[in-house]
Amino acid sequence: MSVPEVRAPRRTALRDFLRSRRTRITPAEVGLPPGGRRRTPGLRREEVAMLAGVGVSWYTWLEQGRDISVSVDVLDAVSAALRLAPAERMHLHRLAGIGPQPLSPLDDGPVPAELQALVAAWAPRPAMLQDRHWDLLAINSGTREVFGYTDSDRNCLVSFFTNARYRAMYVEWSAAAPGVVAAFRSDAGRYPDDRGFDEVVDELRSRSPEFAELWALNDVGPHLQAVKAVRHPEAGELVFDKTTLGVTDHPDWHLVLYNPRPGTPTQQRLTALLPG
Repeated sequence: MSVPEVRAPRRTALRDFLRSRRTRITPAEVGLPPGGRRRTPGLRREEVAMLAGVGVSWYTWLEQGRDISVSVDVLDAVSAALRLAPAERMHLHRLAGIGPQPLSPLDDGPVPAELQALVAAWAPRPAMLQDRHWDLLAINSGTREVFGYTDSDRNCLVSFFTNARYRAMYVEWSAAAPGVVAAFRSDAGRYPDDRGFDEVVDELRSRSPEFAELWALNDVGPHLQAVKAVRHPEAGELVFDKTTLGVTDHPDWHLVLYNPRPGTPTQQRLTALLPG
């Protein structure tokens, strides 16, 4: 397969991703001499090419998204040279057009009544239904009360950075933010030609300097089954285990469920906060 099949947005993403991974590695980390004064941090293109066992011109063209042949083996060699984590390696393959590419159109149909009922029934525990852009398709009373979501919250990532009440309650917001952005980039990489992700990114770049700074890092990471803690102004600290489940009939949708952490008073506090 050759990179001309890759559309312009994906070529830009491929270029930015490879550059960001190259500049984060020092020559010393891969056993190379410093090599004199460097205009930019990290490895030079020719050093990456040498470590991967490919030609300098070929790697340069790959980083530019030009018309070259690529293969799984060669991309794996580049991944090893750049010390990519598994999620980053998969992201590189997708951007280069290698591997399965989702062909399904955006699932923007109405949410079935059964799913709406499931989200509602999870209360008082928080629950939400998201599409592949992390747009909120359904939330319940637990999400509204515990996380401070309102009808103006339309996208989970946007709310993470811009909902002041939510941010103020989230115990480890600053520590969680890089991983949240990395997971969103990973999801966007599965649909590299879907402008819906760009619209979310463009909105947040204009509204949140913190997001813009993290997005510029080009980090990619998996979704984690995380523990999430909030300090509610009335109930005190609430600690949840977060689980994300796929929806079989709607592959682009994900059900996000929060369950009180065992060994904490969260369940009792939650029941008192939202009785009945």
